[in-house]
Amino acid sequence: MTPYSGPWTKAEAAHLLRRTVFGATNQQIIAAVVNGMENTVTSLLQIPPTSPPLAYHPGETIVAQGSTWVNSVYPSNQAENQECESARSRSLAAWTNKNINEENGSIAEKLVFFWQNHFGVTGDTTESRAMYHFLMLLRQSSLGNYKQLVKDVTIDPSMLLFLNGSSNTVYSPNENYSRELLELFSIGKGAQIATGDYSHYTEDDVAAGAKILTAYVVTGIRSDSLTQVEVSFNPILHDNSSKQLSYHFNGQIINANDAQEYSDFIDVIFNQSQVATFICSKLYRYFVNYDLNALVMSDIIPSMALTLTSNNYEILPVLHQLFTSEHFYDLCIRGAIIRNPYEMIYGILNATGTAPNFGLAVNSDIYLNIYYFASTMGQDYARPPSVSGWTAYYQAPAFSKLWINSTYIKKRFDFIGAMLFTGVTFGANNFSLNILGFLDGLSIPDNASVVIDDICTIFFPKDINTADKIYLKGILTNGLPDFEWTDQYNAYISDPTNIVVSDPVKIRMRFVLNTVFKMPQYETL
Repeated sequence: MTPYSGPWTKAEAAHLLRRTVFGATNQQIIAAVVNGMENTVTSLLQIPPTSPPLAYHPGETIVAQGSTWVNSVYPSNQAENQECESARSRSLAAWTNKNINEENGSIAEKLVFFWQNHFGVTGDTTESRAMYHFLMLLRQSSLGNYKQLVKDVTIDPSMLLFLNGSSNTVYSPNENYSRELLELFSIGKGAQIATGDYSHYTEDDVAAGAKILTAYVVTGIRSDSLTQVEVSFNPILHDNSSKQLSYHFNGQIINANDAQEYSDFIDVIFNQSQVATFICSKLYRYFVNYDLNALVMSDIIPSMALTLTSNNYEILPVLHQLFTSEHFYDLCIRGAIIRNPYEMIYGILNATGTAPNFGLAVNSDIYLNIYYFASTMGQDYARPPSVSGWTAYYQAPAFSKLWINSTYIKKRFDFIGAMLFTGVTFGANNFSLNILGFLDGLSIPDNASVVIDDICTIFFPKDINTADKIYLKGILTNGLPDFEWTDQYNAYISDPTNIVVSDPVKIRMRFVLNTVFKMPQYETL
């Protein structure tokens, strides 16, 4: 984890941005080079504000179109209530994709993805207000204190609904959340040592945790009178016995402490050094490489864990250390991760500066359709397949290779073809790739060799061989001498609204990008 002191060129800047945002333009990569590594990392590690989702679907009858529903009631009529929830669910899905498309050089959206995978809450709580506030909790806390985030998530309405915390009482203890708190959210399970005893906790700790976490009640779900879902602590439903933890936690006793008892329990868990190792390993797999080899486990993860504990579990110093480390820029790291569906989709859209601009309803429908299309490739935003998250982040030995199979790759190619050649029609509007705008933003767009170099830097994690570059340039120039491309581009730029001169340029770029996006190198980060 020695600080990186090597060259800082477009290759290194593009690698950093490729891992921390969904897609970076050529201008953003150049700006990162000019600003330097330290300033670029500091800028990335900012969480900008975001506006709430807006009503746009006719099923929303409580608030006006274009207004937000996040603190509004639901209709009293049952059928209208259901239709309203359906409309808000669509609005929320569109909002999540809009945020990714407008990430503006911040790591925020990549981190929201990480944390929703880590905590595994799905949208199946059928309460969009609660899910919105859960996603906002993840966003606003994404670079903050990990211990506090675990505490906040523990009594968040969405989590209480999802893992049965709202039905966990002294009369009927429910171990679902206690188990996942230990196994997935904080310290990790590890190998089984004996019956009911794992590397870092026991089944008795799960049972004790369930008692500690009793008495939280969720109210206001799709209420026609409460403007948000609320959580309260009911002392009558709480187990007031003393709970003794196992030898893994030094036999510590958690005494009755009403609404603060859950916090006491989490404090004890976080006193174990394994917590830092566990979360740093997950951060490493997400941002660097799924391969936790001997060197990584003996050098990299301990260094990250020490930074985390030395900073009282603040996440930002750990990521700053990682993104400015020599290890992060090692060539063997580049291309080690297969893009997930959203990284594939928005790696194309964001890098080319492509975003819908047709008005709220049409824009929202476009984002909603992207949301649905990503689900056909194996990833429903905020709906991981289980509380463990998406298998690509934990299932050995394949890990991110699970994003690619014969079905998924066809879906990826279908998306590429639609965005490049036909566009997607919504009423009188056609949404397609911003090809000419992308070309105009390259370093020297009338120079065929530079165009190909820029495209390769933007979309490929490593430089490709000379023969492949010559092949791509031949597609761009249609096999003609380079000066023909120069003349063709300059004719377009002198009269950009004239399709007679702009269409030939667009066609050549379509063919190049179609080839680039279907090359195996594009599928990696």
